[in-house]
Amino acid sequence: MTEEINHCITALKNGGLILYPTDTVWGIGCDATNVKAVKKVYDLKQREDSKALVCLVSNDAMLERYVEHVPETAYDIIDLATKPTTIVYDNPKGVAKNLIADDSSLAIRVASDTFCQHLINKFGKPVVSTSANISGMPTPKNFDAIHPHILKGVDYVVNLPLVNPDTTPSSIIKLGNDGTVKIIRK
Repeated sequence: MTEEINHCITALKNGGLILYPTDTVWGIGCDATNVKAVKKVYDLKQREDSKALVCLVSNDAMLERYVEHVPETAYDIIDLATKPTTIVYDNPKGVAKNLIADDSSLAIRVASDTFCQHLINKFGKPVVSTSANISGMPTPKNFDAIHPHILKGVDYVVNLPLVNPDTTPSSIIKLGNDGTVKIIRK
């Protein structure tokens, strides 16, 4: 696993894209603080940059470095979630501007997968995580279902299996600084 993480770190530091197993599905990733790298993800997915992407952090401390105010409710959701849960926060900071939605929010998930946690910890910054498909196409259920366009468009493909057998995307909950809670995807 260490060798795979080192290859990913090299690609991420060079503004490249990685294809990696996440705590949900196979994902396309990049340095979440690098505008050019984030644009490459949008281009590869053939997706408008007005549709926000998710980014992964390794722990609560990293989350707090990239969100102006983390509502207390977020910690309860993170602690009590029975499946990977992405939370949309208001007023992110320190990430690529083209990663932030038009309403000044950002979808962030604290990674629950060991590989992702180690990768992000070693990299020291959030990593984009978006499903490894062309926009509008189904999310691949396994590595073999990933479109060749995606495989050719990344700089490094992680040679590890997807550990989580439940390949469903994460739940998504929007937490407003005003206390509002909205379930976007169960």
